[in-house]
Amino acid sequence: MQIEWSRHLTRVQRGERGDVPGWVLITLMTAGLVVVMWAMAGPALGDVFNNAIDRVLSI
Repeated sequence: MQIEWSRHLTRVQRGERGDVPGWVLITLMTAGLVVVMWAMAGPALGDVFNNAIDRVLSI
């Protein structure tokens, strides 16, 4: 039984190498999109937040 399990693990390890460069590219592209969107929307979101706080405090 030990030999069968060892053979099974060897087959699984050989076949499951994954696509590391693809995942790295997806991660970097996602991070880039977040940075661009944050740069564009950051000031507007800050204004919305400040207006909301001012309205709450003026009540």
